[in-house]
Amino acid sequence: MPIVSYQELLDAGVHFGHLKRKWNPKMAPYIFMERNGIHIIDLNKTIAKLDEAAAALKQIAKSGKKILFVATKKQAKEIVAEAAKSVNMPYITERWPGGMLTNFSTQRKTVKKMGQFDKMATDGTFTNMSKKERLMITRQKAKLERLLGSITDLNRIPAAIFIVDTMKEHIAVKEARKLNIPTIAVCDTNTDPTEIDFPIPANDDATNSISLVMNLMIGAVKEGLSERKSDRENDREKEVAEAEKKGNKGDAEATASQKTKEESPEAKPADVATDGEQKTKRRRIGSKSETEKE
Repeated sequence: MPIVSYQELLDAGVHFGHLKRKWNPKMAPYIFMERNGIHIIDLNKTIAKLDEAAAALKQIAKSGKKILFVATKKQAKEIVAEAAKSVNMPYITERWPGGMLTNFSTQRKTVKKMGQFDKMATDGTFTNMSKKERLMITRQKAKLERLLGSITDLNRIPAAIFIVDTMKEHIAVKEARKLNIPTIAVCDTNTDPTEIDFPIPANDDATNSISLVMNLMIGAVKEGLSERKSDRENDREKEVAEAEKKGNKGDAEATASQKTKEESPEAKPADVATDGEQKTKRRRIGSKSETEKE
């Protein structure tokens, strides 16, 4: 069953493309018609691609890996940031830092630098600096937080990237392709969908369209995270059950062993006399010898 209806997409204006003169011929398979010089996107194709993208994001989230959300255009920044925060995923809504993926180790060093600034504020180093030095560090920290603050928890290259407007985020697309990182993107009629692994033909300019697509994708991520949590809980329950089963089996074996010992005590051999019997026998033999002497 599709994750969204045709009417919902229509109401959000997902079908509106760009002017005909701005189109990319590679988007032809996803264009339904031209009306008043504007290309109209085939929403049936959009529904199919939304399902594919949602399935991919769900699987990645279920595996516990990170998805990086990228949108630096004005009308998409806030929508994408809020959506990514809701599922605790990294996002970039300011300028794409060159080498973010291809030079990831250097970017991580920059992120660690922010941690050093925080440490300086707590260990007293910051208070011992001059007013000018404190001002410079404060400004530098604010800039880094604005550019990279949303990816501080990204300790390794993301498993996938979700992009709004591949034309504007072309550097991110190139870096992802170079590293073979799966890409999911909203592709308008002026873009090249062949560069994207999971293209979603849709209006990437209208806030209603962007918001609807993001809600659907975040819903898929939440579903994947929920299934991951459920699977882990089930695994823990199985481990506990197995441990209890093994423990009960061990207790039963110990009880049976103890019962066997109690029911089968060591029998005294009939031909072996006890110490008391041997002493009595020796006294009798001694008495008999004395009688014979008399």
